[in-house]
Amino acid sequence: AIQTELGDDGARLRLYPDPNADLLKTAIANRYAVTPQQVFVGNGSDEVLAHIFMALLKHEQPILFPDITYSFYPVYCGLYGVDHRTVPLADDFSINPADYCDRPNGGIIIANPNAPTGRLLPPAAIEQIAGANPDSVVVIDEAYIDFGGESTIPLVARHDNLLVVHTLSKSRSLAGLRVGYAIGHPSLIEALERVKNSFNSYPLDRLAIVGAVAAIEDQEYFEQCCRQVIATRERLIGELAALGFEVLPSAANFIFARHPQHDAAELAKSLRERSIIVRHFKLPRIDQFLRITIGSDADCRALSSTLAGLIDGR
Repeated sequence: AIQTELGDDGARLRLYPDPNADLLKTAIANRYAVTPQQVFVGNGSDEVLAHIFMALLKHEQPILFPDITYSFYPVYCGLYGVDHRTVPLADDFSINPADYCDRPNGGIIIANPNAPTGRLLPPAAIEQIAGANPDSVVVIDEAYIDFGGESTIPLVARHDNLLVVHTLSKSRSLAGLRVGYAIGHPSLIEALERVKNSFNSYPLDRLAIVGAVAAIEDQEYFEQCCRQVIATRERLIGELAALGFEVLPSAANFIFARHPQHDAAELAKSLRERSIIVRHFKLPRIDQFLRITIGSDADCRALSSTLAGLIDGR
């Protein structure tokens, strides 16, 4: 698709792209049985989220999100002057939907599956939250939903305050294109479009649009990639459990694991010295966990083998 758009000489790149990305909006709408007027697109889901914080979440009441979640949420709050309150995760690092009900707020944003824990909320829990907050925008960031969860996009038809955000960087394997989108009630999308178009003149480029359309329409390859990541993840979980690691339930393309007898920071340091990068958070409650991205089977075998040596003192 990208080569076709380029042609033999790349002459089309002299032309500006469609500022509305109507081709992509239509493909997304067809994929999820919504209308194009319910789709907002941006240069990656981070840009989409930035517009959401600016356009929809700045109110007198603070917005709510978990105390352990995607690190950009408080950054956006600081950048756009959005007051916020964090809601503690349960002892098992799960999200309790009741914590977001009957609590005054200016909006709610939840990553589902959550990051960096990988824990998942079922659609019924999301619907409970949306139903309990009819006057607030409830944003569900589903960056990792395709690795074991069920999207809440169908709930948009019943809850006009629900906005669901997706990215093509994870399950669609197109991080280099920078494409993200949100699906919600047309009134929410119209508000996002008005704010974006008032100051941001950077639409998706021509190659990103056609590449994203091709990815959205290639359901077979998408499902194949997701199945592969899930299978590799489950094998890695078993291998780490055999080494004594505690691994949280994950529905993402990463796992969150700790070892009761080995310091996470030291493990991360030792892995880095061996050219294996995992993420360690110097934060309360999770400073003994490692966030491990699911790579290829060979990558994960190398990780397991190296961890086995470190735990054995080799």
